Amino acid sequence: MTPNNINASIATLNAYQPGKPIDELARELGIADILKLASNENPRGPGEQVRAALTAVHKDLSLYPDGSGYRLKAVLAERHGVSPAQITLGNGSNDVLDLAARVALEPGCEAIVSEHAFVVYRLATIAAGATLVTVPAVNFGMDLGGVLRAVTERTRIVFIANPNNPTGTWLSREAITGFLDTLPSRVWVVLDEAYTEYVGRPDFPNGLTLLDRYPNLIVTRTFSKIHGLAALRLGFAVSNPQFADLMNRLRQPFNVNSMALAAGEAALADDAFVRESRELNDAGMRQLEEGFDRLNLPRIPSLGNFIAVDVGEDARAVYDALLREGVIVRPIAEYGLPRHLRVTIGLPDQNRRLLDSLARVLEARRRA
Repeated sequence: MTPNNINASIATLNAYQPGKPIDELARELGIADILKLASNENPRGPGEQVRAALTAVHKDLSLYPDGSGYRLKAVLAERHGVSPAQITLGNGSNDVLDLAARVALEPGCEAIVSEHAFVVYRLATIAAGATLVTVPAVNFGMDLGGVLRAVTERTRIVFIANPNNPTGTWLSREAITGFLDTLPSRVWVVLDEAYTEYVGRPDFPNGLTLLDRYPNLIVTRTFSKIHGLAALRLGFAVSNPQFADLMNRLRQPFNVNSMALAAGEAALADDAFVRESRELNDAGMRQLEEGFDRLNLPRIPSLGNFIAVDVGEDARAVYDALLREGVIVRPIAEYGLPRHLRVTIGLPDQNRRLLDSLARVLEARRRA
């Protein structure tokens, strides 16, 4: 390749680094009993209704999926009080985040994100040939006042994750609506609500209820987290119909497979599974918070299914030591947090193992 025959913006990007796979660690260290708390997956797996739906789809694997996602869109529309014309389905919410960026952005334009924001916003912005503007965080969270001060005539889109990954910080309904009331209406706002089902606070906003009031709002959600469907890659965006039409023109044909469509429909019908998963997560969050407190490790308060903990030194070294214990977590230096590890909330025994392993690793490092 030569500099004049590639997209120079793409050449500046680093590939997204997911949590270390279990199989990879097993090959590297020969460890059989491995605990992965690195990728914010639901430790329960999918619910029984989803498993039954997937079994029923097997007979049709030779057929292309419904490219429009008609049935799933209908269920989503009824559940959330929106029109199917407002919905864009994606291969995970990363897919619709990228579609939103590609519709809104072009060279010469700007996208605004917060410090410590989800790295995919940067990838999508740069891939679209636009400029990324990063606003410093306040207490690890998004400074909406700083965002407003950063808006220029070139600003096309603002990305907000609520709660934010990897910090778990959040914005109240009052903060979000006050921001949207002040922001120029020509600027699109992507409200990424990947973890919203884990939140039970009364002051926490449901972005889908704000769409009628703010036509420049785009809300994204995923089935990868509380619904336990990360392997199937299913997400969606809800926006005004005109923006959704442009996203649907741009998305790849059959970007959501038949198994994901069926699983998503079944997952939406299983409210008990979602409720139980949230309750389990709440208990697991308390378990880890108390454990980190006993270890005198500062943590960032989180409303997600994960928590970022300050291990008091270069977190990469602690991460590597935990790998040798058979425990996979996530170092987040790439997010500007080199002393923090992001830990997914697991089942009670998994949380206990993580805390025991972390205690051994930290004690060994103190003695070294």
